[in-house]
Amino acid sequence: MNDWPQGWSDDNRGPRYGRGSAGAQPEGARVMRQVQRGPAVPPGQRSYGDPGPAAPPYGAGVPQQPSYVDGQGYDDGAGYDSGYNTGQVYGAPGGRGPDAPPRAPRPAPNWRRRIKWTTITVATVLVVTSVATYFWADSKLRREVDLAKVIDRPASGSGTNYLIVGSDSREGMSKADEKKLHTGGAEGKRTDSMMILHVGDNGDTLISLPRDSNVTVPSYKGSTSGKVYPAAGRQEKLNATYAEDGPTLLVRTIEANTGLHIDHYVEIGFQGFANIVDAVGGVEIDIDKGFKDKWSGADFKAGKQTLNGQQALAFVRTRHAFATSDLQRTKNQQKFLSALAHQVATPSTILNPFKFYPVMGAGLDSLIVDKDMSLWDLGSMFWAMKGVQGGDGTSMNMPISGSVGGNLVWDKAKVKTLVDELNNDQKVTVSSN
Repeated sequence: MNDWPQGWSDDNRGPRYGRGSAGAQPEGARVMRQVQRGPAVPPGQRSYGDPGPAAPPYGAGVPQQPSYVDGQGYDDGAGYDSGYNTGQVYGAPGGRGPDAPPRAPRPAPNWRRRIKWTTITVATVLVVTSVATYFWADSKLRREVDLAKVIDRPASGSGTNYLIVGSDSREGMSKADEKKLHTGGAEGKRTDSMMILHVGDNGDTLISLPRDSNVTVPSYKGSTSGKVYPAAGRQEKLNATYAEDGPTLLVRTIEANTGLHIDHYVEIGFQGFANIVDAVGGVEIDIDKGFKDKWSGADFKAGKQTLNGQQALAFVRTRHAFATSDLQRTKNQQKFLSALAHQVATPSTILNPFKFYPVMGAGLDSLIVDKDMSLWDLGSMFWAMKGVQGGDGTSMNMPISGSVGGNLVWDKAKVKTLVDELNNDQKVTVSSN
């Protein structure tokens, strides 16, 4: 005798209830079959007698598509069979019948709006990053040289004149560093290189001032004491004036012996120079003729090669290996500094933050500049040096007429012509010889 509730057929007895029949399908089979509803069971009550919440009439009165039946198959329209007999018709999955109105089409993406907000977001990030980078870099500049202490200065001309000094400062170096870089352990500071970079509208000019140049020491105001020392007419090597009273006396001496106004001062020491070269990943340079020097540690073969910080320092400091001594060294210094500027300006450095910020940090930490130097001024100097290396300017030594007591004597007539051309921002016609 069938003991199932009224309205249920043998088909209702299957593996899902743990009871089988001769006509039952194997467990998990998907079948289409007629499922009979029992009207005797009130809506909202479970078919096996337990009360339950009334189900809302989803799709009542609407012809239905076949409905899914409790994981085993699809009903043919009688309703969703999940063990309930509610008297309601639930319809096909999704609750939509064949006569239901069509869904509204999804609106097309507003690409103009997306592009607009993407552009605004990217621009905002770039502005914030640029402003933050500027203030970070500006805070690292060591503005320690006060050019206001220089007395009896010549009038400013057209363009901008930078005095770039490479000192033999061993600041921050350990004994191991001094040995590795072949700097020796001398006390105090001297200048290994001095250059004037003129930046103007008619081409940029880089002029090396040999450290052994014979100059007249003028009257000057002591950078520390504030005392004015009268001119004694004495002759000294140019680098000796730096050793005597630092950057301000060096600037005063150059201005007095040339008549050229120095607008900005930039200085870098041994360790800082090596750090910048290493931070940029080395600098490629073409050496015309190989040379060795035990004093600087130089040992180079001819040809193109990439120099690290230690090698670069040896390259720009060597003078004993050359017949023209300091004159050849100044040429090597110009060549290397221009190559360094070109290397820093490559996209692989500027567009790579993991390389750009270390290079900037190493450079800014190493520089000593005048109190009026801005980042824009420093950038202008940098790009001018890069341009000179690229053939957009002129590089030369201060014109020499001879020597006295082993010191190099400047050609006064050529120096005057050179300074007049620079002050008037004219194309330089003077040569080193």
